[in-house]
Amino acid sequence: MINSLANSRVKRVRALCAKPKARREEGVFIAEGMKMFLEAPRSWIEEVYVSDSFYNKYRSNKDKNDKNDSLQGIDYELVSDEVFSKMSDTQTPQGILSVIKQPRYDLEKAVETSGGENPLFVILEDIQDPGNLGTILRVCEGAGADGVIMSKNTVDIFNPKVVRSTMGSIYRVPFFTVDNLGGAIELLKNAGISVYAAAADGDVGGACEYDLADYTKPAAFLIGNEGNGLKPATMELASQRISIPMEGLVESLNAAIATAVLVYEAARVRRRGK
Repeated sequence: MINSLANSRVKRVRALCAKPKARREEGVFIAEGMKMFLEAPRSWIEEVYVSDSFYNKYRSNKDKNDKNDSLQGIDYELVSDEVFSKMSDTQTPQGILSVIKQPRYDLEKAVETSGGENPLFVILEDIQDPGNLGTILRVCEGAGADGVIMSKNTVDIFNPKVVRSTMGSIYRVPFFTVDNLGGAIELLKNAGISVYAAAADGDVGGACEYDLADYTKPAAFLIGNEGNGLKPATMELASQRISIPMEGLVESLNAAIATAVLVYEAARVRRRGK
């Protein structure tokens, strides 16, 4: 059992939780909790750490039911509860933590092969809230989107808070961080994908209401920063501006909620053909 915070493996995990640079250099990220462990592709898992109390509970459950052997075939390190609490990024650690390989996706290939004749993408410009980004990935999986494209200034997708918010979707939804968001938009448009820019309150001039646009053909939704919306230069690259009508004194929706409204509208019209 690992009992010391001075242990090199403990220090490494803590660095991977806290530092994007450490994650980039090693090409891994941290996923906490049993759900995130169980849903991770086995080939992606590099290391697993379990707390002493988690292990005792797991062993007790296994003794009662041999089928309850979720750690079968997995090498794992046992860690004291005190040390595990310092390794964890959460206030209430779940007792199991995995070091996962970062997946790599090719945007050009994805554009060529995704969605058959009818791909659907979400493009994010400088999203900053980890919960928003994680929820957007989860929403995209639920709505059947083909991938999420992010500007380089978007919050690190491997941030532990983002990973938790995806609820496992980070394992299944292709995502792409690009240095040149404008170039990515042009790539989609050249492939016949219409790019719809979600206009914030001050940018709705010339925009049509979101449920009047035609999403039965290849489409991508462009979502801007939580505080500032889309940059004017980015907005100009869109095929069309769309807006979500607001009642009362509400000026705009949370970025993740706006994404959900748009991608589920696209999914709805595609199911029904209109």
